[in-house]
Amino acid sequence: MSTSASTRLQAEQKLQRIGLVSDSALAHLAAEDLLTELLDRVRQVLHTDTAAVLLLEPGGRELLAVAARGIETEVAQGVRVPVGKGFAGQVVARREPVQLRRVDSTTVVNRLLWEKGIQTLLGVPLLVGGEPLGVLHVGTLSKREFTPEDVELLQLAADRIALAAHAQRSQAERAAAAELQRSLLPSKLPVVPGLELAARYVPGDQGAIAGDWYDVFLLPNNWLGVVIGDVVGHGLPAAIVMGRMRSALRAFALEGGDPAEVLVNLDRKMQHFEPGMMATVLYAVVEPNFERLHVSSAGHLVPVQGRVGEPARLLDVAVDPPIGALRDVRRRVSVVDIPPGSVVCFYTDGLVERRGVPLDEGLDRLCAAVRPVPVTDVCADVMGAMIGEDNPDDDVALLAVRRQDGSEVGPLDLAVPAVPESLKEVRSAMRRWLNLIGASPDATSDLLVAVGEATSNAVEHAYGPAGGVVRVRLELHGSDVIARVCDEGRWRPPRGENRGRGTLLMHRCGDEVRIDHRPQGTEVMIRRTIVDGQAQ
Repeated sequence: MSTSASTRLQAEQKLQRIGLVSDSALAHLAAEDLLTELLDRVRQVLHTDTAAVLLLEPGGRELLAVAARGIETEVAQGVRVPVGKGFAGQVVARREPVQLRRVDSTTVVNRLLWEKGIQTLLGVPLLVGGEPLGVLHVGTLSKREFTPEDVELLQLAADRIALAAHAQRSQAERAAAAELQRSLLPSKLPVVPGLELAARYVPGDQGAIAGDWYDVFLLPNNWLGVVIGDVVGHGLPAAIVMGRMRSALRAFALEGGDPAEVLVNLDRKMQHFEPGMMATVLYAVVEPNFERLHVSSAGHLVPVQGRVGEPARLLDVAVDPPIGALRDVRRRVSVVDIPPGSVVCFYTDGLVERRGVPLDEGLDRLCAAVRPVPVTDVCADVMGAMIGEDNPDDDVALLAVRRQDGSEVGPLDLAVPAVPESLKEVRSAMRRWLNLIGASPDATSDLLVAVGEATSNAVEHAYGPAGGVVRVRLELHGSDVIARVCDEGRWRPPRGENRGRGTLLMHRCGDEVRIDHRPQGTEVMIRRTIVDGQAQ
């Protein structure tokens, strides 16, 4: 046996004797206690006064102190060391052990070390798969010459600590990425009378969170925004970029402009603040009357549309380069019809791409699965045909939007917070619903006023500072609309003079109005015919 092999074997045996890497000894420890326990054992083995672990921050430009024994304030003060600078920065940059016999401002970035009287330092890189993860270093309060055996022993300990730190970081990143992604996907889709919305999201089989997302939101001009996207990459970095893109796109959408302008602004923002990232994004807006869809695609797969009496097909949509791919891209908008009863499916590549299978085959299968039926059935059909019994390798996002025809329009049900800002949402939803059922302009105007006053009264009088919920329901009975506005509060008396005009307006705008105050809340019923000349 060679001398170096013998030395390594002796170091291994010494590590094993003290239980530095004993699973049984460490299994009970929480993740945050694991590194400090390992550092205590390193100090014991090498008879040093301090031990510390610094890990590379995302981007690989700085080391951050994450665990320390002997000088714990390194962690408390968030000590950072630039890669290539000072003692620890040299260890990670050179990827080899470094022994330091003079500890002062000329050799060490972290001033705590020389202020606490450290005389000698030995550091080794933390490597996983040959790539640097950070630095493990030990120090003494007295002058000391570390031997080759000490270096070998510390490197072996560093290898064990690197594996533990890597596993801990990976687990934390997966949990954080999963939680971030869940928080950014819509918890519920908006209620849009005349449209059906449904979505499915399935994580990939490998458990690595990707940057897939979808979003649906109403805009101030009563257009409906629809987004689906996929950030290149996996894990927490992709999820973080996805979150930033989602927020930025929403902000640009609120500023107005067509989908191409929104994506141009998004591309400019991401290239400036997230250089090197890339993503495919499709942004579409639905007209307030639902007749047409305006679409701009930044490298994303085009939607599939299923029409009544026709085979489903890929929409004829121009596809421009992905976000982050090129500078100053001229982006285009495609406009497509949405006939009554038709459905449009938006999706990410995990739904249609399979290893060894041409993409066209996946798209053909998807088209064959899409039918102009209720969106819950659309999602079930598509997932059954495309996923079946398999677990997808990549994340899958699916969003289905269907335009109802007039005969399908059911009651309008809304539950909104009892705050003044909710009145706009109620009016917008009512206007859409009344248009779908063919209400006359006069009837629409009267119902908007009457229901708006009833909702305002509930917001103002039903609840105290704790707030509550106001429920609004509109139903069509023959040629009459029956509107009900309900709360679960106890009404407070009107404040100020000349109050009560809201009730008068309700009676003037409705053919019949009933107000029922009960211990469990108040219900206002308003009946109004929807055909001109038939108001009673």
